[in-house]
Amino acid sequence: MAVKVYKPKTPGTRHKTSYTFEEITKAKPERSLTVVKKNRAGRNMYGRITVHHRGGGHKRHIRMVDYKRDKFEIPATVAAIEYDPNRTARLALLNYADGEKRYIVAPVGLMVGDRVISGQEVDIRPGNNMELANIPVGTTVHNIELQPGKGGQMVRSAGASAQVLAKEGKYAHVRLPSGEVRLVLQGCRATIGQVGNLDHANIKLGKAGRKRHMGIRPTVRGVAKNPNDHPHGGGEGRSPIGMPGPKSPWGKPTLGKKTRHNKRTEKYILRHRSKAKRRRK
Repeated sequence: MAVKVYKPKTPGTRHKTSYTFEEITKAKPERSLTVVKKNRAGRNMYGRITVHHRGGGHKRHIRMVDYKRDKFEIPATVAAIEYDPNRTARLALLNYADGEKRYIVAPVGLMVGDRVISGQEVDIRPGNNMELANIPVGTTVHNIELQPGKGGQMVRSAGASAQVLAKEGKYAHVRLPSGEVRLVLQGCRATIGQVGNLDHANIKLGKAGRKRHMGIRPTVRGVAKNPNDHPHGGGEGRSPIGMPGPKSPWGKPTLGKKTRHNKRTEKYILRHRSKAKRRRK
């Protein structure tokens, strides 16, 4: 897939880039696999804002994606590659031999007419799904489960991929896109290949309006607010933060402050992503 660059006829198109959509083969989604997405503007069931700077945006439908891949030993044919406004990756529409249709995250190299299957021991081809115990060491995978049968939770965004590094006991060593090496049960399932739409990282929105179309509202800086609205606010003219370290609107340390306190899963991490990044440099 290539990136489309616009001529700077207006200020909004001067730095704008977008997809060419040359890999998309179907314009409208499968109606039986879509649900209307309700816009809650970042509010929870009590009406309180829990995610800030959300609201508006274009109307969307949720595509029900099959992350579990639990139709074992039933071959499927790729009927279409579709665009999904709710995620960065593309979706592949599968037609199974028993007549059922399902969506999966489309990996690199998967094309219309290809056959995919989910089972115990299947071919190492993009789109096929199997347990980590049966995947050879060094294979690139995505859509990885954390608990057997729960469905893929890791490595699902555009261009993402993980690698099976080793197998020891009942665990497999998996290197995630962040550089973190994590222990995953060999009974967990994963899909072969790298997630498609590799050029997503090269897309530039070009103007604020495209961000609003996505349902994201403007973000006001803390130093531009009043002191009763934000810890960074107040002062005459432009002023520094004036405190030891940046703070969130609720006075908690932020911008680099470590927030991971999950001791229960700490034992499954062999190498943290921060240490991996330092070694790469």
